[in-house]
Amino acid sequence: MAAEELARAGRRVLVVEAKPSPARKFLMAGKSGLNVTKDQPFETFLAAYDCPDRLRPILQAFGPEQVQDFCRGLGQEVFTGSSGRVFPVAMKGSPLLRAWLARLAGQGVELHSRWRWVGFEGDGFAFDTPEGPRVLHPRVTVLALGGASWARLGSDAAWVPWLAEKGVQITPWQPANMGFAVDWSAHMARQFGQAVKGAALIVGESRERGEFVISARGLEGGGIYAVSRALRAGAGLVIDLMPDVPAAEITARLARMRPGETAANRLRKLGLAPPAVALVQEWGRGMDLAAAVKALPARLTGPRPLDEAISVAGGVAWDAVTERLELRALPGVFVAGEMLDWEAPTGGYLLTACWATGAWAGKAAARV
Repeated sequence: MAAEELARAGRRVLVVEAKPSPARKFLMAGKSGLNVTKDQPFETFLAAYDCPDRLRPILQAFGPEQVQDFCRGLGQEVFTGSSGRVFPVAMKGSPLLRAWLARLAGQGVELHSRWRWVGFEGDGFAFDTPEGPRVLHPRVTVLALGGASWARLGSDAAWVPWLAEKGVQITPWQPANMGFAVDWSAHMARQFGQAVKGAALIVGESRERGEFVISARGLEGGGIYAVSRALRAGAGLVIDLMPDVPAAEITARLARMRPGETAANRLRKLGLAPPAVALVQEWGRGMDLAAAVKALPARLTGPRPLDEAISVAGGVAWDAVTERLELRALPGVFVAGEMLDWEAPTGGYLLTACWATGAWAGKAAARV
């Protein structure tokens, strides 16, 4: 996005990519359907972010409507699902990326791959390249180096000490939109990879409907990610496995069953799927069965490691940048995307903010 804004302003633009090909995390995001944004009223959309005041002007300039126009401008029609999530009709990220790279090339943007930034050399940017060491002294720079998760795709946070040495304030990294570890009993192994659907996840006063997956490592998936920020802060998780059925009705149904039936059979007769039955058996021992179905306490041991997280919190502190996203300690250097200290749930919010901050930084850089 920054390169496109600079090219439109008539600047000569060089995009430097450490990997053999660009946008690897973007392509990974599209493997299960590229959720580019969410179609909802702006104030509702903005409230999903942890720093709405900082992002308000940036997302007003490039929000959900602009994201959809951007996709259409690249020949990728979009559609809105029942939850408001917006996807390209092609679902994957590769057609959009190919069209985007072709448009950038047509604007004169140069792309150099396998150029790895290795820090500063004097007032220049030092790179390891296939042709040997290089030092660039650009008039203006936009850094979009990613956060600290999925390092194998490029976002390894190697840049943190180089910016910190220049006086840039860095907020410590934390995982966001991540799974949570569980020490499972052996009997749970048969449920690994299975989804628990239609549950309500209760964290304090918050109640989120969603689906999650039982894995060998713990719990993961969209439902868990929606409450991950509060869980990371230490809140407990309670699961309602039958949120549409009142507790009194569940108690009455159980009372009509034969007293000698096993708990597993009684749960199945209630309509619980095998993964949900297994969870009650795992975490509901000693509890009244109806109470366990309606308010099952999840025994989580903590968030999964940072590198496994879909996104991260932390990075360049907002106080370290101007309203134009220019580093106060390094005039002429702008930052965008996951480098900045913001977080949001999955559902189109992440891509939208990355694109929006890129466009904002690019426009500002073009005015230098």
